[in-house]
Parts: sequence; C-alpha cells; structure tokens
Amino acid sequence: MTGTRQESGGAWIAGSDKPERTRVRIGYMPLADCAPVVMASVLGFDEAYGIKFELRRELSWTGMRDRLVGGGIDAAHVLYGLLLGLQMGIGTRASQVAVLMNLNRNGQGITLSRALAAKAPDAAALARLVHGGALRPSFGHTFPTGNHAMFLYYWLAAAGIDPFEHCKLVTVPPGQMAASLAAGHLDGFCAGEPWGQRALREGAGLPAVSSEEIWPDHPGKVLGTSADFAAANPNTCRAMVAALLAAARWLDASGANREAAAEVLASPGYVNAGRDLLQHCLAGRPGQAQAADGWRGHNGLHFFAGGAASFPWLSDGMWFLTQQRRWGLLRADPAYAAIAREVSRIDLYRDAAAMAGVDLPDASMRSSTLLDGRIWDGSDPAGYAAGFVCAA
Repeated sequence: MTGTRQESGGAWIAGSDKPERTRVRIGYMPLADCAPVVMASVLGFDEAYGIKFELRRELSWTGMRDRLVGGGIDAAHVLYGLLLGLQMGIGTRASQVAVLMNLNRNGQGITLSRALAAKAPDAAALARLVHGGALRPSFGHTFPTGNHAMFLYYWLAAAGIDPFEHCKLVTVPPGQMAASLAAGHLDGFCAGEPWGQRALREGAGLPAVSSEEIWPDHPGKVLGTSADFAAANPNTCRAMVAALLAAARWLDASGANREAAAEVLASPGYVNAGRDLLQHCLAGRPGQAQAADGWRGHNGLHFFAGGAASFPWLSDGMWFLTQQRRWGLLRADPAYAAIAREVSRIDLYRDAAAMAGVDLPDASMRSSTLLDGRIWDGSDPAGYAAGFVCAA
C-alpha cells in the first residue's frame, strides 16, 4: 500500500489508498448483533479510517434486500443466507454481491410458545406429537433463504421433522416475532436477539435451543454490499472493515464495554428495547464469567474472538449453499467453492485486517460439528448436501 497513516487511528489517508467515498450509507436491523455497526459510528471508529457511517434502520429483511439492490444503501448488516440467495437468484433476480466480513458469531435462538413447550419440552417430544398427527405447528423465520430459516429447518430435521411437510412456515420481521407469538399467530420462531428474550420476559415463550447449540460458533450477520460497489470502492470497503474490526475488538474487550453498548442500542433510534434486556443479550447472564477468548453474550454472542469471529470463512458461505440445495431452494448443486471465493472478499478483508492490526487465520476453511453430529469442513459440499434424510 501507499500513503501515510494517522498516528491515532492507523488509517490510510493519502495517496491511492484514500477512500473513494467519505460517507457510506449502511443499513442495519434493530438487533443486538448490530452493535459493531452502531458503536463504530458512535465511538468514531469510522472517522479514524477516513469515512463516516450514515446509518439507516430497516424493519424487514426484504426491505433491506431491496434497498441494497436498488442503491438506497451502500452496505448492510445483513443475513449471510440472504446475500447468497440474492447471488443465486433464489426468489428474485440474481444480483452479484460481496461479503466483506462476518459481524458476529452465535446470538440467535429458537423460541416456543409456552403452550407448545408444555406439550413438547424438547425436539424429540415435538416429533412424537407431529408424527402422531396431533399437531402441525406454525413456525416463524425472518427470510426464506436466511440464517434463521436454515437453523430452524436444521433443528427440526435433526429430530425427524420435515419443516415443509409437517409444519406451517411464516416469514415475520424479527421485531414482530415476540408479539406474533403472544398473539397466538405462531407456535415458535427462530430469530436474533433480543426478540427471543423479550418473548421470555413477557411470558409468551420459552427458549428451545440456541443457535450455538445447532452450529457452534456459526456466522451470524455479515457486512454485505454489491459486487459493483466493492469493485468501484475498494478503499472504502477496506476502511469500513477496519473500522468495524476496531468496534468488534472494543466490544469483546470487556463486559463494561458491552453494557455501555447496550445502553446506546436501547434508544428508540437504534434497537428500541429495554436496556436490561440488551445488557443481558450483549453481556451475558448476571455473574457469567469472562471466557478465556473474550466476552460471550447470551447464546454465545461474540463479535471479535481475536479476529476469528470476523474472518469471512469460505466454508461458512458454502454451508448456507448446501442447506439451500438441501431444501430445494437450489435445483442443482452450484459450484460451491467457486461461488464462495467470488462472494467472500478475503482480499479486501486481508488488507483491512493489516490496517487494524488484526491477525489472520492460517486457512480460509474451518471445521465444525453440528447438532446432529455431522462434521462440516467444506471438503465435499455436494455429498454433504445429499447426505441428509430430510431433504427436498
């Protein structure tokens, strides 16, 4: 790289590395895991890298998708699965996208209504009810190709429940999940926090399983943009990622930082939820000890983890493609690895990590063991997708 550094922030501010845009419109959803985007703006991490975030709150993932495709926003705190569905043209016209970084790990969950939880305290009991013909539950998720739909389907299928045959599936904006459960419109839902916790505290629901139990240390939201924006504004993308890495590192540095972030997010302009509720989601249960690798919020919510939570692993994107293939959203096996390499902009992330002083992993793939004992490492995606019993 060429240029000079700001001593305070480490940003490239001159020469060919100057950001092409100094103001960047970033969409976000009112969720606990929007914390890096909001705090990067509030604490000035963005300005340290020569840009300014203009935050735009969205109320549905469909609205977020449409604004990103239509150019109403430049980048977004967005579901990984949504972006890949857009790349593949599932349910909409295909649009080339870019994943610049992961924004968090874990922090989602499946919540059941109290009435359903009383009848089926676990997935095995739910399967017995469903197969006995006593129940066809209605489950909410947040977007058809998104993370929550894939996690919900995985949990159900691991118990022998076909989500399409045995359940009614409804797309609901995350902020409406708790109210829909309380009103009896849903028997359960999968969504990001704080909405599962709100359902619990308001007496409408009980937690069934955390997303961390389904896929330990899974990717959550990502920083996404269009491929055209990334191509035209690579330095702006590097600056965005560096600023968000700084914010993620700050969030994972201490519980006090997470509690301060919860106070900011609680305001009507951001998540508009109770401060105590958000402190629980971000900083963990009262008395929870600090983990060896940093702070873990409710349901294992991590933002940084030494940089491992932020890296755009190729195998993460490939997993969502395998699930979209499993459930018939993709009619044939895609070129899994090639698509992941095209979408996950590790080149831009690598430069941004150097700017922010963040270490890189030794490889671009990682291995995980999911709820049903299956190992996912990206080595045989077509075989992995074809190996499930509940599949379209």
